[in-house]
Amino acid sequence: MRVIMFDIDTLRSDHLGCYGYGRNTSPVIDSVARDGVRFDDYYCPNAPCLPSRASLITGRYGIRNGVVGHGGTAADLRLQGESRHFTDDCSENGLFMQFRRAGMHTVSFSTFAERHSAWWFNAGFNECCNVGGRGGESAEAVTPHVLDWIERNGQEDNWFLHVHFWDPHTPYRAPASFGNPFENEPLPGDWITEEVFAQHLLHVGPHGANEIGMWTDATSPQFPRHPGSLKNRADMKNMLDQYDCGVRYTDDNIGMILSLLKEKGLYDEDLAVIITSDHGENQGELGIYGEHATADEPTCHIPMIIKWPHGKKNFVAKGFHDNVDLLPTVAELLGTGIQGDYDWDGVSYAKTLMEGADCSRDSVVLTQCCHVCQRSVRFGDYLYVRTVHGGYHLFEKEMLFNVKQDPHELHDLSQEHPELCAKGAKLILDWTDEMMKKSQFDVDPLWTVMREGGPEHCRGMLESYIKRLEGTPRASQIPALREMYPNG
Repeated sequence: MRVIMFDIDTLRSDHLGCYGYGRNTSPVIDSVARDGVRFDDYYCPNAPCLPSRASLITGRYGIRNGVVGHGGTAADLRLQGESRHFTDDCSENGLFMQFRRAGMHTVSFSTFAERHSAWWFNAGFNECCNVGGRGGESAEAVTPHVLDWIERNGQEDNWFLHVHFWDPHTPYRAPASFGNPFENEPLPGDWITEEVFAQHLLHVGPHGANEIGMWTDATSPQFPRHPGSLKNRADMKNMLDQYDCGVRYTDDNIGMILSLLKEKGLYDEDLAVIITSDHGENQGELGIYGEHATADEPTCHIPMIIKWPHGKKNFVAKGFHDNVDLLPTVAELLGTGIQGDYDWDGVSYAKTLMEGADCSRDSVVLTQCCHVCQRSVRFGDYLYVRTVHGGYHLFEKEMLFNVKQDPHELHDLSQEHPELCAKGAKLILDWTDEMMKKSQFDVDPLWTVMREGGPEHCRGMLESYIKRLEGTPRASQIPALREMYPNG
């Protein structure tokens, strides 16, 4: 058996054709969806990059594995402690180790482990190809290595390739020669009206229209596609064009790899293809552009497309899933399973892939502690968000959105539907209790982040940000910032 997994950074599911997007961003990915199963409501339970991949690899939520942040204690997997033997249980039972245990030669083309000092990510790989860009590279630096490996080894049986592309991630970096195929196409939906954009220009908080670079409007000659600020709706459209260019450029590179496999007669019933992302990206939602900074729908709703040998074809799986589910699914499909006393939080959906059975859950809980400290829950048509630290945005403590009717989160319904807020809060509380009962630790790492000074990406930035706001149309909101964040 041969397996290839495309791990695409920062890919919103709703910017893919197979998920209903109106632009031609993903013809190759769409073709794989027709050959396999597309999951409609699949989520990143711990956002963004580092926490998401920690939950993906361990099959455990961040509240248990300890990784919910990008810095401090909560950026490292928790040590196993006294029960650890020659190797730790997490490394022995991780996602990539399942393929290794099934007898496959495993190879990763990724710079992720170095970018985040997350060396546990490499557990289970026979080979790791790190081109040295630490996440700043574009697909043209990665794809030749993948093609070369397939040319040399593709005809062998029993291999697993992990191919990681960063191109939809900021700063947008598709080569100049790629151009902008969307320059003359309108934005699908075009929900950012003049009125909405005027509100965005007054938004307080990092990664708003005035400071695309988090706290600055500076640009870099190295990344001419990436703007420093958005002055008008034309600027806004260009920024979303550049994100879509990153998606399409990634799709083209996936196409090169799959074309070679087809030329060699390897793209058939015996090849498994997995296409997913670590998280999405807010592009105007909640006033944020070009960042995965919240525990909401645009950041946490991710694609999952799987073509599995002899599995369902052109099938859409409904219901909620999240990325801890992939590990038990792979273990069931490969017949590997758990070593030692380890356990997973995920639920296998192997029967969905093979039979079309419903293996979904009723709700999913989402956590973000890198840019903000939020815990949210998706249930029914709704997203309920609780904010502990808003990352210097002026978010309410509770927010509620009907994301089916209002996917871009324009209308907070928390005041209109306190009963739904109560339901959401109870779902989060019950989930937290369940996870803490299973955990060998007595601390929720969300509160570790708070005790260590708050989210990594806004820690200690309030006073310098307030100085930036002084003398601008946003200065009137400085008192509200000081009141919401009295400790900085």
